[in-house]
Amino acid sequence: MRNSIESSGLIDINCNLHLINQRSVYKSNSHIILETMKNHHALIRIFLLVSFLSSGFSACTQEIEFKSNGKVNYALTADEVAMLDSIQLKTFLFFLHEHHPEKGIVKDRTASWAPASIASTGFGIPCFAIGAERNWITREKAAEITLKILSFFANSVQSADTNATGYKGFYYHFLKLNTGTRAWNCELSSIDTGLLMMGIIFARNYYDEDNEAEKQIRSLAAMLLGRMDWTIFQMPPKGKHANCISMAWTPEGGQLNHGWSGYNEGLFLYVLAAGTGMKDVEKSYDSWLSTYDWKTPYEGLSHVIFPPLFGHQFSQAFIDYRGLVDKYMMEKGIDYFENSRRATYVQRAYAQENPKGWVGYDSLCWGVTASDGPGSKYNFGDKKFEGYAGRGTSGPDYTIAEDGTIAPYGPLSSLPFAPEIVLPTIKSMNEKFGKQIWGKYGYYDSFNLTANWVNDDYIGIDQGPLLIMVENFRTGLVWNYMMKDPIIQKGLNTLGYEYLK
Repeated sequence: MRNSIESSGLIDINCNLHLINQRSVYKSNSHIILETMKNHHALIRIFLLVSFLSSGFSACTQEIEFKSNGKVNYALTADEVAMLDSIQLKTFLFFLHEHHPEKGIVKDRTASWAPASIASTGFGIPCFAIGAERNWITREKAAEITLKILSFFANSVQSADTNATGYKGFYYHFLKLNTGTRAWNCELSSIDTGLLMMGIIFARNYYDEDNEAEKQIRSLAAMLLGRMDWTIFQMPPKGKHANCISMAWTPEGGQLNHGWSGYNEGLFLYVLAAGTGMKDVEKSYDSWLSTYDWKTPYEGLSHVIFPPLFGHQFSQAFIDYRGLVDKYMMEKGIDYFENSRRATYVQRAYAQENPKGWVGYDSLCWGVTASDGPGSKYNFGDKKFEGYAGRGTSGPDYTIAEDGTIAPYGPLSSLPFAPEIVLPTIKSMNEKFGKQIWGKYGYYDSFNLTANWVNDDYIGIDQGPLLIMVENFRTGLVWNYMMKDPIIQKGLNTLGYEYLK
């Protein structure tokens, strides 16, 4: 390419790509014919120049190396260290005791009727490693459970049958514990498979020792990540969700006509898709960005809104977004980490304002996110309550199912973003409510002081982000291993991410 560009006399190879001649030079039958730039010859020259420019820019584009920034630089007191130790250990016990002994898959929740959840399992994989790092279990035990998980998914049935475990490299949202096959006629889920695969990406980087179990983990991880066929979820180029990644597929109904459009927990999914070879993923990501909603709920807290806190946390449990921007966020002048920090502050501000008059809301009692709730049987007067819902608030004008229910995992999973307001909040909850909201696996999923109700269940996709984000805050463990993976590197580069300057 270098010689052909230089010999044409059109551009400088040193990526300056300047036009240096006013004439085109063509060689034909050893004769040099000089043509002035006019008529159709000018079009030929423009075509050649565009071709050279495209080749030149492509050849000169340098990929960015994205790195983990490690732990969050925030000093803890001895009491805070002890508190976080206790919270993490109790939360870890959920994964230790609620995974299947042979398959390794993790239950959706502790309720006796609950199936396994592939998202709970995806979050669980780093949680076992956290347990090993903190000496709650051995590394060998963590590797053993992880290998069972990967072996199960590698060997499970992949077909379009209604009773399979997965299809096209993706998996059903919920799986029966006894058979490992589809539960409740649920959907083949892009986002939940994505969370599973993020856990698998972590596993193949963390388990790097030269023993049989860890070598098998790396080998199975490569196979599972390599067989994801995104065509089943690629939406058509027209319509409301043009080019987006579809949320679901079922053997009965095919592809769901609803896609992952921004902004929400699906942010990481596009990075994963780009890193594992989804075709035309740049167009898909443009569709994702086109639906962002930038608001200013409170002065100084402008951000891309998504009312439930979990949407600002799931992606960042795995990817260190500190300093990272795409073209949309570059224009806004803040990175995704700062966006989540502002979303966290908005939740506290909303609780202080408390426009609906819920009992208990204040600057030290907040955290509106997806969780169980009291349900309609607790309704009284003008107070109406939801059951399980994707609760959230991005200020008084942007709420979802906001009924006075607080989920402790909400603020705790925002610890890396805003430790200065999260730690006082958790201390206050401990002092005010103590054992009312605390059980064998740490904080219960949720509580509602207006309804005088506490949920005594634990949900895997709430426990996982809590444990991982506290660990990221303290050591950067999951970020450190995730950010060096080639899939994450390729995905971020393909989607045009860069560091905010």
